[in-house]
Amino acid sequence: MTRSEQATVHKVALASSAGTAIELYDFLVYGLASAVALNKLFFPAGDPLVGTLLAFATFGVGFLVRPLGAAVIGHFGDRVGRKPMLVLTLTATGVCTTAIGLLPSYQQVGLLAPLLLVLLRLVQGFFLGGEQSGAALMVVEHSPEQHRAWYGSWTFLGSPLGLFLGNALMLLSTAVSGPAFLDWGWRIPFLFSIVLIGVGLYLRLGVSESPEFQRLREQSRPQRLPIAEVLRSSWLRVLLGAGVNLGFNTFIFVLVNFMLTYGTAALHLPQQAVLNAGLVGGVAQVVSILVFSRLADRFGRLPVMLGGGIFLVVFGFPLFWLVDTGSVGLLTLAVAIGYFGSGAIFGPMAAYFAELFDTRVRYTGAAISYQLGSVFGGGVSPLVATALLAVDHGRSWPISVYLVLAALVSVGCLLALGETRRPEPARD
Repeated sequence: MTRSEQATVHKVALASSAGTAIELYDFLVYGLASAVALNKLFFPAGDPLVGTLLAFATFGVGFLVRPLGAAVIGHFGDRVGRKPMLVLTLTATGVCTTAIGLLPSYQQVGLLAPLLLVLLRLVQGFFLGGEQSGAALMVVEHSPEQHRAWYGSWTFLGSPLGLFLGNALMLLSTAVSGPAFLDWGWRIPFLFSIVLIGVGLYLRLGVSESPEFQRLREQSRPQRLPIAEVLRSSWLRVLLGAGVNLGFNTFIFVLVNFMLTYGTAALHLPQQAVLNAGLVGGVAQVVSILVFSRLADRFGRLPVMLGGGIFLVVFGFPLFWLVDTGSVGLLTLAVAIGYFGSGAIFGPMAAYFAELFDTRVRYTGAAISYQLGSVFGGGVSPLVATALLAVDHGRSWPISVYLVLAALVSVGCLLALGETRRPEPARD
């Protein structure tokens, strides 16, 4: 790879990472706010648990439309190009986040408040359905084959970076607003999204279209109806790929969103301490994504991701054993270990999903597969985990069982799909 080609790959990888960080910031800020503010402002109820369940339900609503967004945006990504779709998804999701920060509360306008909130979540989820997979494809399709996992992982670095930004802005708004957090402080992280949109657009508008897509367009006409081809020839890969993502998403969103509610409401830990643990975890995942993506390029996707899936199975119970001590230090340790270990399955995932599908239908296939796993994993996991607290009078073991079962799905699907990296050509 020449210096010019390397510079191009670095630019595309940085733009994808920054864009994904902004998109995940938008989505995760809502999840954090659901646990501490939106449940009180938009879903007032006599039982605080009911308000939290309703807030997490709207969090899940944003996931329900993701597969539809993946199909529609993936269709145009495979026909028109990757770049225009990524500019569109970045702008739309950021605008929705900013608009949530401007919404009136239930006390001000009654039922109109939660209705507007749900509508914005639906629109946001639709566009996010085509974001992360498309960003990953742009990097992978610009990268040399022997470094696809490494450069592809830069896209997913946006997730912990977005988490870091979300936690940091929530901490800042809590500190700045103090007792007035529920009056106006909660709005700060949402409104800040407008600044991030400008940064993301600046980076994304400066990158070139995917070379693999350009070659496809020069050599033949793009697939007329990509989703039909995907459902005809690759439906099993779509479902198995969704299963791979299901276990990871279940674990990570319990760690990201549910843990804030559980730590503050059930264990009575300071909100700031739980948010700080998330910051430490975000840093740990950045390191692990880089480490494990390197290993995936060297040894293959399957052994590294399978190790990550087995970690999720094994750590489901120890995670809550540590957290349930009520110690801030052990909570931080548990969250950091969780983020680091999950990076083994997350880091190589960009290359893995891209390699599952042919270039002609890659955007559509990868996006739908990835987002189906997100719906049945991350979309429902905070809601399910909150409901499971009632199974045994607030004890955490049912949530651990839930995490283990979801992780076993990922392990089984990885074994069924096998390796996706092409063997290196023999050298004379």
